[in-house]
Amino acid sequence: MSQPLSTPDPSGDNPLKGSSLWSALINRRSRRFGAGMKMPEGPLAFESRFDPVPLSDSEEAALTFSASGISGRVLADLSFGKAQGGNIMVGLVGRTIASGDGIQSVSLAVTNDNATYLIKRPQELLADEVIGLIDLAKNGRLSEIYQRQRVRLKSARSAPPVEPLMNINVNRWSANAAGSTTFVPLNDLSLLYINGLLEIFNEETGAFILDERASFRPAGIGQFARSKGGHLEDDPAKGKLATVKHVELMVAEFASIEQGLMLQNLALTCEALGLGGFPYFANHETAWFDAFGFEMATMPASRYLGMNALIGGVMRLLGKDSPVRYPIGLNHGGEPLLKPFCPPAYPSMRNAVEAVVERKFGTTGTFSKDNKLNAWSNPDQVGTRTPRISEKAIEATVAYCEYLWKRYGRFPAHIPAYRTVMAFQAAHLDAEFYDKFYQPDALTQTHRDDFAKWSGKPRMDTNSH
Repeated sequence: MSQPLSTPDPSGDNPLKGSSLWSALINRRSRRFGAGMKMPEGPLAFESRFDPVPLSDSEEAALTFSASGISGRVLADLSFGKAQGGNIMVGLVGRTIASGDGIQSVSLAVTNDNATYLIKRPQELLADEVIGLIDLAKNGRLSEIYQRQRVRLKSARSAPPVEPLMNINVNRWSANAAGSTTFVPLNDLSLLYINGLLEIFNEETGAFILDERASFRPAGIGQFARSKGGHLEDDPAKGKLATVKHVELMVAEFASIEQGLMLQNLALTCEALGLGGFPYFANHETAWFDAFGFEMATMPASRYLGMNALIGGVMRLLGKDSPVRYPIGLNHGGEPLLKPFCPPAYPSMRNAVEAVVERKFGTTGTFSKDNKLNAWSNPDQVGTRTPRISEKAIEATVAYCEYLWKRYGRFPAHIPAYRTVMAFQAAHLDAEFYDKFYQPDALTQTHRDDFAKWSGKPRMDTNSH
């Protein structure tokens, strides 16, 4: 019979061997074929003889917690001295995945045959609600956490069509399968972007950003250049120049790394539970957001792509300047669930920047003595001794952000504030597919135990296949 590979290591070379973590790591695979599915053609063509078997609420709760569960207060063991960078922190609550500056940039949507949910992040919850969820997590009460943290968006599955470019061909047969649950990380770039700008535009870092779509002129921050008596280093020899595109690519990559940690946790949890699961393409600017009911904005393609006036004019004359749609937030029941730090959620980019500063240093902000969510034994001392963000850094950030908004009509300027990259689908595996086409160790005993549980069959001996 198939056995997990986590046997004791007599040599002592592998301190993980024998642990549940080692078993999950070494056995983790993408496994796609679930109960009720059909591989339509090719050498692995197969049709399951079983009906789809939805995940239980507790299984869904465990996967959701692994991806985005609120696990406790972060330590923020940083130097909070002058020019040491500790004031870059935005949030002091941690989830099961790492997040730069405690921002928790990535939301999670969960969708199955009967419902679609948004899982609230710490910033969408009251402090007492967060504390309650932390206490539940310490006691392992995952189903109750799932009930409290989710907001039902729809009473049905939400998913885009499987046709390209909303999907790719390799996923046509398996995506959105009946009985499966899909987890979709939603990247929110605006807070991460503004918070990073406040750091790189301070007097210590002094970075300078050029707009490559405007002949590499300063991106609204020319008056802050050191060559004009300002504090931002515009001398190329000093190595502190960047372009708008470069900066926005970094922001998108940082958020995508957080999303990747979600996907890895989902994969390891599927392995631990004996479920099948796999990440798949979700990198479409509107498809998933349309499915979830996001509010969308529209602008001509020429402006969306930052084309110059001449090319944009030619496109309009030729009737080729098609409208482009992009997500700008999620409202539910008349209340905003997700809103970016830019208009129309804020009256102006100045207001958005000031809101970020307030979130950090306001009366109930990150460094306030009244913040219930910090882990320090003397939060008053930490808060009062942490340097505030300088006015120079704030004004440079405002100037840059207002420049992008005025010139490009959106923030960020190259990509929408909300992005999807990958989704993750989980399901109960049909062991008969793997027994027909694969060597015996394609499934572990945990997978076979799960199959036996829902299929009503006795445990299968792979040596008989």
